[in-house]
Amino acid sequence: MMDTPILDFVRTYAEKGGSRFHMPGHKGVARLGCECWDITEIAGADALYEAEGIIAQSERNATALFGTRRTLYSTEGSSQCIRAMLYLALTNKADGALPLIVAARNVHKSFVYAAALLGLDVLWLWPEESSSLCSCPVSAQQLERSLRELSAPPAAVYITSPDYLGGMADIPAIAKICHRYGTVLAVDNAHGAYLRFLRPSQHPMDLGADICCDSAHKTLPVLTGGAYLHISRNLPRNYAENAKAAMALFGSTSPSYLILASLDACNAELAGDYGDRLQTMVGELSKLREQLKKLGWTVEESDPLRLTLRAPKGMDAHSLARQLAERGLECEYADKENIVLMLTPDNTGAELELFAETLGKNLLPYEEKAALSLSHGERVMSIRQALFALHESVEAEKALGRVCGAPTVSCPPAIPIAVSGERIGEDAIDLFRCYGIKTIDVLK
Repeated sequence: MMDTPILDFVRTYAEKGGSRFHMPGHKGVARLGCECWDITEIAGADALYEAEGIIAQSERNATALFGTRRTLYSTEGSSQCIRAMLYLALTNKADGALPLIVAARNVHKSFVYAAALLGLDVLWLWPEESSSLCSCPVSAQQLERSLRELSAPPAAVYITSPDYLGGMADIPAIAKICHRYGTVLAVDNAHGAYLRFLRPSQHPMDLGADICCDSAHKTLPVLTGGAYLHISRNLPRNYAENAKAAMALFGSTSPSYLILASLDACNAELAGDYGDRLQTMVGELSKLREQLKKLGWTVEESDPLRLTLRAPKGMDAHSLARQLAERGLECEYADKENIVLMLTPDNTGAELELFAETLGKNLLPYEEKAALSLSHGERVMSIRQALFALHESVEAEKALGRVCGAPTVSCPPAIPIAVSGERIGEDAIDLFRCYGIKTIDVLK
């Protein structure tokens, strides 16, 4: 059985009940109930960014579980890991490589902010066809065409997979193209930490990715904010050796020990029967998908732990989500077209039965819509220039011709209707209207 050094230390310290002449200010007095477990870097507790003791030991356990050269903890979600990934790609780029990231357009806001902080240029990969801002399917052939046109390799290629609707990229094919052109494949796998424990693994690091982030808390039994940064064995050692410094550059000096203990405890669960429980849930969800199809629902292709449904003809998916909530079934996400559920082995068969019962038979099948018309705004200045300029908030309807300040994203991660530094055109205004965006941030 895998050990849990952080959890054991925190539990032992709480049970001692000694006087706490140190941070945090609650002194272990229960108000929420978790305070006795909430500590700081006292003697023996190690320190996340200079880990040599229990945290280092726990991260070695995670590294073994994920089969990487190095896996590091984040207590600030994948946002911290995304910034660190881009920093590592930039500072370790090959001689002659461009300070450029080639990225599928459906990025989390933290990607845009990191590009501004690091002064990175971005070449966007747009979907050949998409019905939602939440989805940006990019093919290996499309990527190769873009790389072929560059004068030198970019610092990295960056994709989000799974996307917010559960769409999964062809990572083996994309990784092959990246490596042929002498660049690194970075993957935002925030929604797919569990993929490692499928049989066989579908995790990006096992499919050819070089560096990757997982939001552990999204699909594993981890507290909100727990995440991983994974470094492949195929990368030069500098990546792994500099990874802690990269994380420290973007992280708080007061990481949560509640989250660290949660990540540590998760190791033991992943090393135990988690894989068996995961396979059981994947099987039950697969049966549910087939059941819903027979009942007339349109079920989208998605990663194994997600259920994405199209709204029936004449119905807004928000309305469907509200109906489900009235039965105690709270969904992950809904927009006009889609409703998304994220499941884990901690969901139950009874919950799935209640969901199918609540939906019932659908007599109004989904009506296929035309492909979404995306906004390819004219680039006026760099992301960094725009984000560091003076901004103001204006009504979206009055933003025509203005330059975007902060990126406009309908939900994370998604295709920004406009990115910082792009001029807002008529097609962007139409999308603001479609997605109910009332105000936007523009340059003064």
